[in-house]
Amino acid sequence: MKYSENAGKQYHIQVGEGDVGKYVILPGDPKRCAKIAKYFDQPQLMADSREYVTYTGYLDGVKVSVTSTGIGGPSAAIALEELVMSGADTFVRIGTCGGMQMDVMSGDVVIASGAVRMEGTSREYAPIEFPAVADIQVVNALAKAANKSGQGCHVGVVQCKDSFYGQHSPELKPVSYELLHKWEAWKRLGCLASEMESAALFVAASSLGVRIGSCFLVMANQEREKAGLDNPVIHDTDRAVRISIDAIRMLIQEDREAGK
Repeated sequence: MKYSENAGKQYHIQVGEGDVGKYVILPGDPKRCAKIAKYFDQPQLMADSREYVTYTGYLDGVKVSVTSTGIGGPSAAIALEELVMSGADTFVRIGTCGGMQMDVMSGDVVIASGAVRMEGTSREYAPIEFPAVADIQVVNALAKAANKSGQGCHVGVVQCKDSFYGQHSPELKPVSYELLHKWEAWKRLGCLASEMESAALFVAASSLGVRIGSCFLVMANQEREKAGLDNPVIHDTDRAVRISIDAIRMLIQEDREAGK
């Protein structure tokens, strides 16, 4: 059933076939879209609907796009599904995260190879036993771009949740017994950072047969704060954006060489 008033556009994101490239960057914040689009050649605003803002332009002569997803798994999964229906097949999620390991510090970049499914959206795509994993080609491109930048990155598993304040004030929640114990488990298992979208996006992408990866700026690390270590709050996502742009350029080149 089509819910959109415009038959040629997707209901939520309001773009259709031809409006987006096969490569799409997915920030959460709509305000980041214009900043990211400045890295494109000939960027154009294609749609502004709800939390979904879309710009399309070119990188190395290939059409690419940026679409915001809002906060959390449900809205991110909607964006992914409708972008795939509009012709996209390769995605890089970009955003912010909170570090969990002591060596994951403010201003660092984290690239997610997989995600803990401590959220609800992915359960409507796959049984809980199915892992939330990023596409290895996208992960490798992101890591290569990060290392090329000279500052490196952390690559590994991130934790995904639905409640921001369930992470930051778990002791106030009626289910504190679960939140606190699981947080300690994720830390012991080596989770690098916590965020809110990758698990849903990775599992949804697996179900749709498309490629995806995630690249994050570490805003701060509450574990370092608890330990009395240096922990400034960093907001500038530009390095993560540049890494994502460079990674997409690599993927474009690899796809060209493979005849895709």
